[in-house]
Amino acid sequence: MKNRYFNFLPIFFLFLTINLVLGQNAVEPNLIVSGVSESRMGRYEVFLQKEIDEGRIPGAISLVMRKGQTVHQAAFGFSDVATKSPMTLDQIGHIMSMTKPIVTVAFMMLYEEGLFSLNDPVSKYLPQFKEMKVAKDVNNGIDGETVPAVQSITIANILSHTAGFSHGLGGTKLDNEIANALYVEPQSSIESRVNTLVKLPLIGQPGAQWYYSASPDVLSLLIEHFSGMSTAEFLQQKLFDPLGMNDTGYNIKKENQNRWIPVHNIDKEGKLVRSPQQLPIEGNTVYGGTHGLFSTVSDYMKFAQMLLNGGKWNDKQYLSPKTLEIMTTNQVGDLFPAPGQGFGLGFGVTTDVADSKQLGSVGQYYWSGAYCTYFFVDPKEDMVAILMTQLQPYSNFYGEKLRQMVYQAIVD
Repeated sequence: MKNRYFNFLPIFFLFLTINLVLGQNAVEPNLIVSGVSESRMGRYEVFLQKEIDEGRIPGAISLVMRKGQTVHQAAFGFSDVATKSPMTLDQIGHIMSMTKPIVTVAFMMLYEEGLFSLNDPVSKYLPQFKEMKVAKDVNNGIDGETVPAVQSITIANILSHTAGFSHGLGGTKLDNEIANALYVEPQSSIESRVNTLVKLPLIGQPGAQWYYSASPDVLSLLIEHFSGMSTAEFLQQKLFDPLGMNDTGYNIKKENQNRWIPVHNIDKEGKLVRSPQQLPIEGNTVYGGTHGLFSTVSDYMKFAQMLLNGGKWNDKQYLSPKTLEIMTTNQVGDLFPAPGQGFGLGFGVTTDVADSKQLGSVGQYYWSGAYCTYFFVDPKEDMVAILMTQLQPYSNFYGEKLRQMVYQAIVD
């Protein structure tokens, strides 16, 4: 009996050890990477999957980095609801107005060469900007009565959307007619589009208001003026090639077109569908500053990480930290319409977290795109977050959720 008891002990302890190990594996502790909780970030993934399952977005790609480490990277849903093609991490989308920060950075690289000053009048370099006219009543459209601009449009006005130009999104008769002239009527080049822009009335006096506008197209034309290259060539040589942004440009190479994500919308029956009209993915010749670039989430992350790293990436300095400082400092006083937010040179900037009623940090800078793409850079938290889907019309809902769900995942 004594021998049987001791023969049983090794087997008992073996099973006890196995059960303890299995129990530990079954209930893993919450993984923390660079101060971000994996389980809390899982709430964000559940949210995105629910939006897809309930037919509000076709799919999404999201990427978050903090302290130089990837803390979240995932692709959800479909790239095309018509074919049920699964979304993958390397797919290429229209980044629309997320073109603006890239073109602004490129323009400020030329500023660092001493080619112009921020207070210079644009007409010093582009004579068509002389004698601008301002609409007396935006409800009367482009043929309404005008008055002369009381001051010249400066380069700083162009960078900060305070020049009095419009993007055609304001809903007035003048806005609608500006949108038609710029984006519906055919344009052959960026010079053609800008020349159309300057013939239209301004919506207000230069410097008197912040108004979301086509001003970055002027930056694109100025890039061509100062560099002697097309904006597409300048971006390729000065940013995309050295940063390794191999899938970013104004056209998608034929060999990569199978990775393109078409844009979707909700039809009259409330069903998510592939939009019947799509912007061309090749043959584009208007190298705009407002929109026009295609990119991937990973490419845009390289650009954003360079900004977060003080303008430096892989031992190459693209911008001085001092240049980035002025670009990400509020330049428009209290003219920006969102509480707790301002606007720098090319970026929205968080100025007061309490007023914003959103999770974040003072000094966070960001922008988004018309097909529901979003990014923000937070120097205080050493963090970048990017979300891409392809849905129209634009809503900032997913941009707000990106902030809410990513910030709540920070635990130290």
